[in-house]
Amino acid sequence: MKPVKQLKIKSKKVSELIKSMKDTGFNGKKLARACLVYEEMIKKPGCTKFFGLAGAMVPAGMRGIIRDWISKGYIDVLVTTGANMTHDVAEALGHHHLQGKSQVSDKELKKKKIDRIYDVFMKNEVYGDMEDFVQRLEINDRTSVKELLWMIGRELNDPESILTTAAKKKVPVFCPGFVDCGLAVQIALNHQRIVLDYFKDLRELINLAWDAEPAGFVLIGGGVPKNHIMQALQFTPNNASYAVQITTDTPSPGGLSGAELREGISWGKVNPEAKFVSALCDATIALPLMAAYLE
Repeated sequence: MKPVKQLKIKSKKVSELIKSMKDTGFNGKKLARACLVYEEMIKKPGCTKFFGLAGAMVPAGMRGIIRDWISKGYIDVLVTTGANMTHDVAEALGHHHLQGKSQVSDKELKKKKIDRIYDVFMKNEVYGDMEDFVQRLEINDRTSVKELLWMIGRELNDPESILTTAAKKKVPVFCPGFVDCGLAVQIALNHQRIVLDYFKDLRELINLAWDAEPAGFVLIGGGVPKNHIMQALQFTPNNASYAVQITTDTPSPGGLSGAELREGISWGKVNPEAKFVSALCDATIALPLMAAYLE
């Protein structure tokens, strides 16, 4: 066994800090290992990098990181929530999220037509402009969610947008819980003949997992994006050779979001010889550190 190294901050470079943290303990060490595994995944020739993004990370300021990683080729397949896509569209339409406070009267915010996401505020007027945008869309009566999101990205034409960048780079964006978001509600109300073909998305995701040589994934949070990626790998010959998870949930309640990655070995989702690490950390802390390390 090697001794734990006491941290000494000798450099202002985040990359040097992360490299030092790998010889410490607890979740600092795990976060450093997560950076190293992701870096190896990125550098591995032919590796298909699946990225699961749960929650609503765009309001917290993480939009630019995901957008940049898609642009740089660090993400080959994005699986995310409707919330992230809704807020990406909101930003592209000019409705920036605002720094607020968690300790505030929600009754007063309601009167002022402001929506609260912990300590981030968003003016409710965004939905009016979003509806105007949605009404202008020419949507096929039957389409997959991926095709719909690419089309929205092209129509937004915002270089800072996750969806615009994904459409430009031909990076698939799968959103298996898409109807559970404000953007989908607007589409459902204004395009009532639309039928979303979720099974087309699922077959494409499975094919991508099937063809991966090798496969790796990064999970920010858990929920549906995590399960969607790991389940696709379960039903193909290619389980993950690399796996990273950043979560604030713990495994003991039995929920998916906190489930240990090594549990995926028993299901055939993670290779028994895989390099994998799970760090218990707030994603709004982990993502910037990981991005700075990979820069």
